[in-house]
Amino acid sequence: MKIRMDRTVCDGFGTCARHAPQSFSLDDWGYASLIGNGSVPETDRDAVRRAILDCPVHAITEVDTQPERTAI
Repeated sequence: MKIRMDRTVCDGFGTCARHAPQSFSLDDWGYASLIGNGSVPETDRDAVRRAILDCPVHAITEVDTQPERTAI
């Protein structure tokens, strides 16, 4: 699983860092940043999915990392 965060959309609610502190940090004003490159270990996926669902401004998205399949 890989995620992306749009910091320009973040309103500083901090919900993501409460659900998944291993993947998100908050600055001095409460705005979130990704920790690392957005790759989420298997053990943290449930917490990160909860953070995605609970973000009130939808600043976090899951990036599709599956290769495209072509029809034969």
